[in-house]
Amino acid sequence: MAARSMRRPLSPVGLVMLLLLGSCAGRIHQLQLTEEKRTNVQVNRFGFFVNGTLTVDVYLSLVGSDFSNQLIGFSLSHAKSGQFLSSTDQESLRCVLESEPVDKLFLILNFTSSRINIKKSGNTQGMYITNGLHSAGVAATPETVPGGGSMTNKESPGNKESDHRGKAPVQKREAPGGQTKPEGKSNQVSEPALILKSKEQVADLSLPLEPPPPAYHFSFNIVFGSKEEGLYNLYFHNCNKQRVTPTPYNVTIKVQEKNPGGYLSAAEVPLFKLYLIMSGSFFTASIIWVYFLHKHRYSVFKIHWLMAALVFTKSVSLIFHSVNYYFINTEGHPIEGLAVMYYITHLLKGVLLFITIVLIGTGWAFVKYILSDKDKKIFMIVLPLQVLANVAYIIMESSETGTSDYALWTQIVFLVDLICCGAILFPVIWSIRHLQEASSTDGKAAMNLAKLKLFRHYYIMIVCYIYFTRIIAILLKVTVSFQLQWLHEMLVEVSTLVFFVLTGYKFRPASNNPYLQLPQEDEDIQMDEVLTESGALGGVSRVNKTFNGPESL
Repeated sequence: MAARSMRRPLSPVGLVMLLLLGSCAGRIHQLQLTEEKRTNVQVNRFGFFVNGTLTVDVYLSLVGSDFSNQLIGFSLSHAKSGQFLSSTDQESLRCVLESEPVDKLFLILNFTSSRINIKKSGNTQGMYITNGLHSAGVAATPETVPGGGSMTNKESPGNKESDHRGKAPVQKREAPGGQTKPEGKSNQVSEPALILKSKEQVADLSLPLEPPPPAYHFSFNIVFGSKEEGLYNLYFHNCNKQRVTPTPYNVTIKVQEKNPGGYLSAAEVPLFKLYLIMSGSFFTASIIWVYFLHKHRYSVFKIHWLMAALVFTKSVSLIFHSVNYYFINTEGHPIEGLAVMYYITHLLKGVLLFITIVLIGTGWAFVKYILSDKDKKIFMIVLPLQVLANVAYIIMESSETGTSDYALWTQIVFLVDLICCGAILFPVIWSIRHLQEASSTDGKAAMNLAKLKLFRHYYIMIVCYIYFTRIIAILLKVTVSFQLQWLHEMLVEVSTLVFFVLTGYKFRPASNNPYLQLPQEDEDIQMDEVLTESGALGGVSRVNKTFNGPESL
């Protein structure tokens, strides 16, 4: 997406968010690296169903050198659910393309013969591989086979029993948009399909490689058969055969990943409905909360309206997120304006969440009306860090996986969020300690003990919220199969809704909250006893005056 496509002038906030969006294009990706020196670059990770397609178009050139000593290619491998780092990340000291392709598919560039050699082993069987993109820019599908025929179930990628060895390249002509297509053919691939069906390594399969100038250009399309669905990592490798520092290279990789139902990965397909349902749940909760505040308006504090704003903002953020996933699934990329609105509401929601938790934790409006110096320091630490975490999240989401700073922003999001979650516990701990001390000194033991019980419950609620949304959710994501990884998002959203509802119930307006009511009867009895037992005030009793709002004036 580009900011220049917007026809109306944007506000400064909108311009900043568009800059943060960068080159993000949903599930139709374009990774452009200039003078890159990394040996292994993760292009993307995607979950494919049966008949899912992966289309890759590459433009490659070296900086100030030739390709004679370079070993360059792609690897496609299964990504295990519980695997934080793939084996490619761990083999930085050796060239992955020189190893045995165990449960992997290698596409290695042979610059001498201008071919792309294919190596595979393990479970990479039943893959339908073709060279070139269709003229319409749409990935090949199992229903369209070379020659224009229709593929039956018995001839599907997972069942076809014949493979085609490397053929001579077909003459190509330039197509609109810089793509190539076979001469005289409009919707057919440039070479017969290569069906990888057996478990033994196949080293003589190949695809054509278009030579320079000015850069090598090649493309390939993979359709996944019935035995090949799963979560896959696509890597680009550039190794030097002489074991020296790899030569810098320029590469543009255009990737289109698609499942039969749309452009979403297998784990993301249910997210559109999930976010839509959760948005409705949060909106309903906000309406009920506002109605409750109006019903008990004489006991409402400002913090109660801040809680209402938080729940409403969360609902709006989720509805934008849901709509974005809908357009990604149907068109391959989100709508620019909706993406900007989602990032704005997501940033605002994150800031409001931590402000509300810290204010409640300090006991503001419930225990005291002035923030201490320690409370103010917490705000000075948490708020900038929370803004940084949300900005880092936006940059990470709008960047391609293969960019050099993607891993850095991912680590920043995790570490800063962890620090914020730890920092918001301190105000609650300080409030509990303050109430413990006050219960034994100011003569209001019953009231302070009730509030002490409330804040102890709130401390447990925060710990459980952090535990479920940060730890349990991650463990769930790395243990379930690739189709069920959306359960991670469901657990986060449901835990957040439960936390909001419990917080609202515990800290509802004081007129109906037994934890925040003053124990008037016990306190009156104690005061009467003090007044009547005094010799100077014998026979004098205490008269209570109750303030019932404007009507009592």
